[in-house]
Amino acid sequence: MIVEVRSYRTKPGKREEFLRFFEEQAVPAQKEFGIQIMGPFIDLENPNKFVWLRGFDSLADRDEVKDAFYSGAVWKDELEAIAMPMLDSYDVVLCETVSGFFADRMQ
Repeated sequence: MIVEVRSYRTKPGKREEFLRFFEEQAVPAQKEFGIQIMGPFIDLENPNKFVWLRGFDSLADRDEVKDAFYSGAVWKDELEAIAMPMLDSYDVVLCETVSGFFADRMQ
């Protein structure tokens, strides 16, 4: 399994608002494309930061699903305009799981 470890930093004071949007709109939209989501996990030391994981069956699957999601109407016409103004920055670490660990069951 391929896992993205995604670390997001919201603009000051926007984390709770972003998390509501994330859980109510962004996660369901991604799950419709077969993207597996784990999290979010809030940073206990930084009130503007959280981490979440996004899983894919393979690198090829990741490329295909991400292209479909980010070029689709839901992201372009709805979600992007809501999400991006609340974010200060984000980074992604691309990982591969070791067989048998919990991430193999992420869904």
